Amino acid sequence: MTGLGHVGVITDTGRKRRRNEDAYVCEPPLFAIADGMGGAQAGEVASRLAAAALKESGSKTLGGERRISDLIQEANRRVYDRSSTDPNTSGMGTTITVALVENGSVAFGHVGDSRAYLIRGGRMEQVTEDHSLVNELMKSGKLSREEAESHPQRSVITRALGTDPDVDVDTFTIEAKTGDVFLLCSDGLTDMVGEREILELVERNRQDIKAGLKSLVKAANRNGGEDNITVVAFEIAETEVRTHDGETRENALPLRSRDEEDTLTEADAVPAVDTAVVSTAEIQAELEAKEQQDRAKRRRRLRRRVVAWLALIAIAAGIALALYLRFSR
Repeated sequence: MTGLGHVGVITDTGRKRRRNEDAYVCEPPLFAIADGMGGAQAGEVASRLAAAALKESGSKTLGGERRISDLIQEANRRVYDRSSTDPNTSGMGTTITVALVENGSVAFGHVGDSRAYLIRGGRMEQVTEDHSLVNELMKSGKLSREEAESHPQRSVITRALGTDPDVDVDTFTIEAKTGDVFLLCSDGLTDMVGEREILELVERNRQDIKAGLKSLVKAANRNGGEDNITVVAFEIAETEVRTHDGETRENALPLRSRDEEDTLTEADAVPAVDTAVVSTAEIQAELEAKEQQDRAKRRRRLRRRVVAWLALIAIAAGIALALYLRFSR
């Protein structure tokens, strides 16, 4: 019989954001992360509304995927209602990734581009699928993984909580094994730190999950810290390890030294690109339009080549006829 082992959570504003628009739930056996968007303070409102909807269920949450889907739909309703009635939060939304540990398995619910990872046997696997523009482009063969990592529109997501009355939720369940470590993280980590380094830092700190989380945040900030960084981690153990009380406090990094302090200007303090939502239908329409444009360009190039060849043939025929007439006299 497996149970929950060590649990940890950390959140950090990063080096370029004024506010932390991430929110989390770390109330075993329920875990979640939400990354808000919407400008001003709207993103912060959206993520915290979603987290509050989940927290209300607390440790009483049971029912696996179906229960998680219901919780996320309720969170979506709250964010959407607030966005629809409060002009200051119009258009806001949030990602959400939820995990529920129950009966030796972990059930997930997921919307957006925050991620869940499974670390097992020295390997790390992303178990959620990004609902993002670059992922759609990769799936359609328009973009390689290397190109996606630096794509200027990598913050555009195709699905978010609170932008519509209902939301399509990915749900799935993973059978847990003793020693598994699950990470839920916002893209403030994964955009700044590669998966290989994330795995290395977690494995190096297996005996001290809090130290491991701090090392992840430090690595993200060292690489630019362009967004808020939040990570929730939980371990599957042989038996339940009560290192938490249901009100897990976030890990706080020590104050940065003077050498580490930001020297950003007022303009630098606001990222040039923020998260935006574009539906998959819009992306598909855009891809189809681009494909039509490409086909039209190829047809025009082919026509020009045909005309050029016909012109050359006509010129050659004219020269040949002139020579024939000249020497046949």
